[in-house]
Amino acid sequence: MKKKFALSFVALASVALLAACGEVKSGAVNTAGNSVEEKTIKIGFNFEESGSLAAYGTAEQKGAQLAVDEINAAGGIDGKQIEVIDKDNKSETAEAASVTTNLVTQSKVSAVVGPATSGATAAAVANATKAGVPLISPSATQDGLTKGQDYLFIGTFQDSFQGKIISNYVSEKLNAKKVVLYTDNASDYAKGIAKSFRESYKGEIVADETFVAGDTDFQAALTKMKGKDFDAIVVPGYYNEAGKIVNQARGMGIDKPIVGGDGFNGEEFVQQATAEKASNIYFISGFSTTVEVSAKAKAFLDAYRAKYNEEPSTFAALAYDSVHLVANAAKGAKNSGEIKDNLAKTKDFEGVTGQTSFDADHNTVKTAYMMTMNNGKVEAAEVVKP
Repeated sequence: MKKKFALSFVALASVALLAACGEVKSGAVNTAGNSVEEKTIKIGFNFEESGSLAAYGTAEQKGAQLAVDEINAAGGIDGKQIEVIDKDNKSETAEAASVTTNLVTQSKVSAVVGPATSGATAAAVANATKAGVPLISPSATQDGLTKGQDYLFIGTFQDSFQGKIISNYVSEKLNAKKVVLYTDNASDYAKGIAKSFRESYKGEIVADETFVAGDTDFQAALTKMKGKDFDAIVVPGYYNEAGKIVNQARGMGIDKPIVGGDGFNGEEFVQQATAEKASNIYFISGFSTTVEVSAKAKAFLDAYRAKYNEEPSTFAALAYDSVHLVANAAKGAKNSGEIKDNLAKTKDFEGVTGQTSFDADHNTVKTAYMMTMNNGKVEAAEVVKP
């Protein structure tokens, strides 16, 4: 999940971006990559630990670090301890590229976990690829992101998957014949969900409005919506704006269901909406603490709560699984190229977010949940499919 910026922009800006960030020398991919050291296996973290998307990155850093701590306590990988080199990309795509360069060329890591967002991941993958180092993003969901990227792996479902789920849910579960679609037009993540929703939804979209990330006043658009006949509002976007939209809509007396993707996930959404106004809310998640979970997921929940004294979000859980996927692929590997090859062969790996298998493009389809929130608390979660 995951702030998205157009890949076309990344492509157009690549020369300047990579020059500024210290690009790995051009030429053929180093297929052997970095060697695995004798006593340690180096893994780099490239997360949004500060900046506008820190809620996602800090959650993922915590989940990833918990996984490392547990693996090391259990004896490591082939008797080798994991050494973490943790870098903050500051929620900036250029910084994500620079961090990757540092990790793969200076620190000589054998794998990179992160970034959390699609725009940062798109910027980061080129230098990881040239160095022959696999990069796994726990939550970059943009469709087509991995196409032709042999060293990039994605740990969660894609945007189009979410759009179809929302379409089915509002139609079948909420019986919404007419909806308002209110999309973050600055985000490829949001636009991808909206596009898929439009293509899938069989009812009537009575208003198709947009906002831009960073907006804080939604009164004018909500006033226009209020005068229309509709059954639900679908808001593809991130917690910062979505939470404010909920707060202002409820303050204006709009009480219809508000439905979103996994960008609603986290306490920050409730902080923006306020608990008293965060009711009749539905959003997608790749992980749930409110339904019966596997023994592995329960152990993760207990360990996360004990270490951080807070509930894990889906982003923490996805990052935890991503580290375990890398650790599993590192068994017996002599270099980062072999880790990449082993990752590509992953089939039915059982993690805390369910089973993971990578397809030919290194994407995965995971179990998704639709969460029901009232008074700022998730009250129910049900498994949903497109």
